[in-house]
Amino acid sequence: MAKEQIICGLDIGTTKTRVVVLQKRKGDEKPSVIGVSELHSSGIKRGEVKDVNEVSDLIHKVVDEAERTSGQSIESVFVNLSGPHITAISSKGVVAVSRADQEISKEDKQRVLRTTEAISIPTNRKIVHVIPKEFIIDGEGGIKDPLGMNGVRLEVSALVVDASVSAMGNLTKAVDGSGIDLDEMIVSPLASAMSVLSKRQKELGVLVLDIGGGTSSISVFEDGSIIHAAVLPIGADHITNDIAIGLRTEIDVAEQVKLEYGTADVKGVNKKEMIDLSELGFEDGGSVSRRYIAEIIHARLDEIFELTDKELKKLSKQGLLPGGVVLVGGGAKIPHIIEVAKERLKLPAQIGLPGGGLDGILDKITDPEYATSVGLALWGVEGSESGSNNSGSDSVKGFFGKIFKSIKTFMP
Repeated sequence: MAKEQIICGLDIGTTKTRVVVLQKRKGDEKPSVIGVSELHSSGIKRGEVKDVNEVSDLIHKVVDEAERTSGQSIESVFVNLSGPHITAISSKGVVAVSRADQEISKEDKQRVLRTTEAISIPTNRKIVHVIPKEFIIDGEGGIKDPLGMNGVRLEVSALVVDASVSAMGNLTKAVDGSGIDLDEMIVSPLASAMSVLSKRQKELGVLVLDIGGGTSSISVFEDGSIIHAAVLPIGADHITNDIAIGLRTEIDVAEQVKLEYGTADVKGVNKKEMIDLSELGFEDGGSVSRRYIAEIIHARLDEIFELTDKELKKLSKQGLLPGGVVLVGGGAKIPHIIEVAKERLKLPAQIGLPGGGLDGILDKITDPEYATSVGLALWGVEGSESGSNNSGSDSVKGFFGKIFKSIKTFMP
C-alpha cells in the first residue's frame, strides 16, 4: 500500500447523492474521514440512472464539492449499484485440489469460485459479485478460508449477485461522463452493511434494512457470512407521495410535513393535534390531523416491513435472527420506526450509525443516511489492504473482474 491513499465512496441515491472521502496513511490504525459532500439527486429513479448526462453533471458537482471540503484531488470513485433489478441466488461449486501435496492454493480457491458462475441467467443480466458463504474440504464444512489447508476435494457455497446489463452500463457511462474514473461498482445492500455491522452481529445473524428514497435494500448475515441480498421497489419517497395525495398538496409541502411532524407512532399522537399547513407554505392553508399523517406513514412502513419479512421467509429466518434488524438510510430517521420494526418483524431493532473504526470529521457521517457512502469508501480501503487491484489479476472474474474484493470484504 502507498504511504497515503485517498479513497472516495459515491452513493448515488434517488433523493440524495453523497460522497465520503477517506484518507489512509501507512501506519495509521484507522482511516480518516477528510471530506463529505451531499446534493439533491436528479436523473435517478428507483436507484437507476434515467438521464446519463444529468447524472454525469450531478457526479461532477458533488465530487467537486468533496474535493473542496477534503482539500484533495479525487480521481476515482467506488460507486453503488441499486435498483429492484438486483437479485441474489445461492450457488455451489466443486473442484479437485490441483497440487500434488494436496495443499489448497489461491488458484484452487479461485477455480472453485468460478464454478459457481455456471448458472443460467438471461443474456441481459451479468454477475456483479460472487461471495462465499462457506468452503467444504473433503466433506467437512464451515470453513471460511481454505487457503493453505489440505484436501482432495474443494467445494464452496456462495451467494451470486447479478444485475441488469443496461442499468450497469448507464451507471458506468454516467461516471465516465463526469470525468471521474470508476474503481468498482458495489451493490447497495453490501455497501450499507459494510459500514454498520460488527463481526459479532454477523456471527449471530442480522438483517440490515436500508430505507432509501426510491428503494429499500436488505442484506442478511449468519455465521459470519452474507446469505441473502435484495432491493425492494419502495422507499421513503413513497411516504411523501402518499402524504401529498392524502392532503392534495405539493410534494415539497408533503415532504415538510413528513420531516417536521411525521411519526410512526399512531397511538402516541393526540387525536386533537392539528398541523397548520399555511405555516408550511401551503397557499390554500387549512389544517390536518397529525394522527392522519402518522397513519399514512405507518401504513407505508408496514408495507416495507411486510416485503422484508417475505424475503426472510424465503430463507426460513422470520423472527430468527438474534442480531435483529439494523435500520439505515433516510427512512430510518422517522420517529418511532424502531417500535414498528420490532412489532412487524418480531426481531430486536436498532438504528445503524456508520463511523465506527474511523477517525476524522465523524460528526458529518455519523448518520444512518451515510451508511452506503461510508460503506463504499470502506470497501475501497479493504480492497487496497488486501492487495487487490483493478486489473483483476487477484480476482475471480466477474463483470468488472473485481470479485476478489467482494470475497475479502465479507469474510469474517
